[in-house]
Amino acid sequence: MILNLPNILAFLRIAMAPLMYWFLVDRDSSIFSNIDVSWLDYFAALLFVLASITDFFDGFIAREWNQKTELGAILDPLADKMLVLAAFLGLMVMDRANPWAIYLILTREFFITGIRVASASKGYSVSASMAGKVKTVAQMFAIGFLIMNWPFANTLLWLAVFLTLYSGFEYVSGYIKKASN
Repeated sequence: MILNLPNILAFLRIAMAPLMYWFLVDRDSSIFSNIDVSWLDYFAALLFVLASITDFFDGFIAREWNQKTELGAILDPLADKMLVLAAFLGLMVMDRANPWAIYLILTREFFITGIRVASASKGYSVSASMAGKVKTVAQMFAIGFLIMNWPFANTLLWLAVFLTLYSGFEYVSGYIKKASN
C-alpha cells in the first residue's frame, strides 16, 4: 500500500513546514496584525514540535508495522529536509540564527542527500548512523530553542553544527567504503 500511515505522516510534515515558515517570517501581515508576535513564536514552535513528532512516528510505524515503501523512502528524508530548511531559513530571516551555522548545516544536508542518491543509483544504501540520529535531535532542540528565543539557543545551534559536520563525515566514510568494495 503506497498511502499508508507513515507516508501520510510524512505528507503532514511536508505541509507543516511552509506553515511554520509563514509564522516565522510573515509577522507584518495584516492577518497577524492583532496577534502579539510571541504567539507567532508559540504557533511556529507548536508546528515544529508536531512535525518533529511525525518524523519519529513515521519511521517507527514503518519499521514496526512493516509498512516501508519506496514512496516513504523518498518522502521521509524530503519532509525532514523541508522542515529543517523552513525552520533555519525562517530563523535566519528573523536574525535569530547565525548565517554561517545555517550555511554549514544546510550544505551538509544537501551534500549527504546527493550521496544517498548516488548510493541508491549504484544499488546500495548508506543508512543513518547513531551520529546522524544524534545530529537530528540536536538540530531539533536548537531549532526549538531558537524559535522560542530561549537562553543557550546559539550554543545548541553550534553544537548541532559540530554534530552535523561529524555525522556528515561518517556518511562520506561509509559511502567511500561501500563504493570501493
